[in-house]
Amino acid sequence: MADTLNAVRTELSIANRILANEGIFDAFGHTSARHPTNPNRYLLSRSRAPQLVEPGDILEFDLDSNPIDKNHSPLYSERVIHGEIYKARPDVMAVCHHHAPAFMPLVVCGIDFVPVFHLGAIGGIKPPFWDQRKEFGDCNYLVVTPEEGASLAARLALHNMVLMNRHGVTVVGASLQACVFRAIYSAKNAEYQVAAANAGSLDPLSPGDAKISGDIATSTTGLNRAWEVWLRHLSDAGGMPPGGSASRASSSKSSAKSASKSKPKFRAAKKRRRG
Repeated sequence: MADTLNAVRTELSIANRILANEGIFDAFGHTSARHPTNPNRYLLSRSRAPQLVEPGDILEFDLDSNPIDKNHSPLYSERVIHGEIYKARPDVMAVCHHHAPAFMPLVVCGIDFVPVFHLGAIGGIKPPFWDQRKEFGDCNYLVVTPEEGASLAARLALHNMVLMNRHGVTVVGASLQACVFRAIYSAKNAEYQVAAANAGSLDPLSPGDAKISGDIATSTTGLNRAWEVWLRHLSDAGGMPPGGSASRASSSKSSAKSASKSKPKFRAAKKRRRG
């Protein structure tokens, strides 16, 4: 069990760094994973910029978002987002909260997210909005109380993404890698959606298109391909966490099988960074 837990800590630190390297996180944002053997606990970094998270930063919490180890590390104030979603959704194995620039026009203007290309369908069709101010009054938009976290989880309901008015987005996944995939490709869709709307009238995917595309997005080799290239981007940028290059622990059976067969061979390359 210790080896499994350490592997998830390593993968979670890599996920944080990938999301930062791919432009979803900046100094803010956080992602978590349900405990691999105890569904009533989850793993989340101490309060730290995602790009810097290391396996040793990953702490264990109960579903009330209390740290198991009372070591007085500074904690994310919005950790209730994670705990309350894990309470409400036993099927969810990973949660990501972010303020990706691509989404901000949508959440500031209250514009529905609609899939405009096949990979964008991973975000769902018109996922719900949650308006913290409407329910709780004037606020600083940090989701810090159990009541706020539970309200957000209720608005998410059975969707895989919820847009937060004037704030950001929260996405979930059946695995950590699937959650990262959803965060990155839904942000790409939001970018394309806004650009297309500015260029002319939208011609989005139909509901049928979106369902078919969304269903296969993380169930084929595409998830492994995406994870490997994000690892390469992170390695080329010099951003792998300690021990990260030697660990390919997977949160899904398919990617675990792929990882056991081969490991990417990182070699010197020109630095590649996304703006």
